[in-house]
Amino acid sequence: MTLLDIRGLNVYYGESHILRDVDLSVAPGEMVCLIGRNGVGKTTLLKTVIGLLAQRSGGLQLQGRDLAGLPPHARARAGVGYVPQGREIIPQLTVRENLLLGLEALPGGMARNRHIDPVVFELFPILEKFLARRGGDLSGGQQQQLAIARALLGKPKLLLLDEPTEGIQPSVVLDIERAVRRIIAATGISVLLVEQHLHFVRQADRYYAMQRGGIVASGPTSELSKDVVDRFLTV
Repeated sequence: MTLLDIRGLNVYYGESHILRDVDLSVAPGEMVCLIGRNGVGKTTLLKTVIGLLAQRSGGLQLQGRDLAGLPPHARARAGVGYVPQGREIIPQLTVRENLLLGLEALPGGMARNRHIDPVVFELFPILEKFLARRGGDLSGGQQQQLAIARALLGKPKLLLLDEPTEGIQPSVVLDIERAVRRIIAATGISVLLVEQHLHFVRQADRYYAMQRGGIVASGPTSELSKDVVDRFLTV
């Protein structure tokens, strides 16, 4: 079975061809990592899946449903959660208020949903302690945990994570790794991860490597070779 199915995807910025005939799939309950150097199209691919960028051609389906033409809010309610690079929590709002924004992806949005599922506090205990603290006063690692928790409250089927360990201290990186694996084990959510941290990459079931807007290598992360690491992860 396939949850996310991308076939022959082409995306342009103006007349610049950014994504070139991308084929990629994610199965239910699977963690897939997208690797590659900066500027090869990884974030563009995630933004296309969530609907922030339009595809020029190709297929993009979630559980067999064609996502092409659906706006971002409709894709969120169809089951696509997104944690952008840089986290993009709202600094003036409290942790509680930031979390409540995640409920907008549920049917009826925040008008009908005001309950914060305690599972996010089991995954990220620090957030429960800081519910009244402003998001902008949290550390980078705490903000990342908040961003992931906010996305989870929309009950996605597919969670997109764009460089979740960027700029975060090593001990918190391990906390986030463990939380993502627990999320998958407990909920069956699938994860498509963009990451440069090799230890985190190896937590995924499979990888795709991108270069110049196309997929140039893929396979189980258990078979991730030194050559692939040197080509696509080593700075």
